[in-house]
Amino acid sequence: MKQILYISLFTILFSCQSETKNKITHADDYHQYLNSAAPETSSKYFDLWNSKIQPDSIQLTSFGIVAGQYDSYFKATGDIEYLKKAEKALEKAVEIAAVGRAGYRRALARNYISQHRFKEALVQAETAQKIGGGRLETQSLLFDVHMELGNYPLAKNYLDSITDLNNFDFLIRAAKWNDYKGDLSSTINYMEQATKKAENTKNEALTLWAYTNLADYYGHDGNIKKSYDLYLKALHLDPQNAYAKKGIAWIVFSHEQNPKEALRILEAVTKNYKAPDYYLLKAEIAEFMGNEKESFMHLDTYFASVKNPKYGDMYNAYNIDLFLNKTEQLDKALVLAEREVANRPTPEAYHFLAASYLKLGDKEKALDIVQNYIEGKTFEPAILYTAAEIYKVNGKNTQVKVLKQELSEAIYELGPFMKPKIEAL
Repeated sequence: MKQILYISLFTILFSCQSETKNKITHADDYHQYLNSAAPETSSKYFDLWNSKIQPDSIQLTSFGIVAGQYDSYFKATGDIEYLKKAEKALEKAVEIAAVGRAGYRRALARNYISQHRFKEALVQAETAQKIGGGRLETQSLLFDVHMELGNYPLAKNYLDSITDLNNFDFLIRAAKWNDYKGDLSSTINYMEQATKKAENTKNEALTLWAYTNLADYYGHDGNIKKSYDLYLKALHLDPQNAYAKKGIAWIVFSHEQNPKEALRILEAVTKNYKAPDYYLLKAEIAEFMGNEKESFMHLDTYFASVKNPKYGDMYNAYNIDLFLNKTEQLDKALVLAEREVANRPTPEAYHFLAASYLKLGDKEKALDIVQNYIEGKTFEPAILYTAAEIYKVNGKNTQVKVLKQELSEAIYELGPFMKPKIEAL
């Protein structure tokens, strides 16, 4: 009996030590940001310019200002209606502009990128390039579009054309390029430089963007404390920033494995922020807690949201994953994966296609896709896990062993559910 007591005490002490070791977040750090009011989606200034727009209006300045304001409302609320309103205003600006045409084309291209309409974005970017004016801005945009489309050699050409270590726009794109290449050390180095430059400009929007992106990179690198601190700095600038709160919730869930607190954070976020993918994370956390009813409730909310045709292809990747792993609508997954490959032939799109064939029982076809379109072309853990699954069923044990080692170092990024799956490879 005494020996059992000793063992129990040891288990409790060890558990407490583990929790203390993993503990990075403190509710007192961020609790004040969870009670933020709904974002403002109007102002006297905005109403003034918006009132100048009529069906036959030629008030070009009004369209540009209103579009920019709608875009900021979209970022603050996650409400697709604002992004579509920004699109409408920008399309009108492109139609009537006699001067500054390239700038409006670039703005419209970025709106299309937000909607995952990448081929349409490319048309606008290339048109802006032909018009001329803002050469560096257009080349930066063309880098972004070609990265989204998986045209990596072309993207690198545009990156080389804007090389300037003193330029924020170059530094953030150099970070993105090195992340794609799997060089996380260089990625972080470039992003740290970009963050310092953003801070020096005193531009809050730029600094906020830099903080959250660098926080993500730190998380990928396993530097969770630095990631957490930057999310807090972002919230200090913008107490309503949903993305920073989601980042903290992920740390609480994946690193500290405190799902109840993570869900509390997300519940506060989704009171005012309407992006559908936040409900998927809530569903995942509820499932981890063993609360299937709540998990299904969040999934239902997600599916009800993305039925809105205005989302277009924005949530294809999430839907494919759900069709494959939750609803088992495998034919739907295959059709949508083929659509994604047609829209953007990236390793991510191909990994969904390969996973669809694997689930449908065509392991040879899945392997062919991995070997031709994924192998050596990406370092994203979720994609590598799919590749490892396909290698395993095809008896490619050497490749599985290599990927298993890589994936074991990416469990924080992939989440707690993936640990047993990786161990079972």
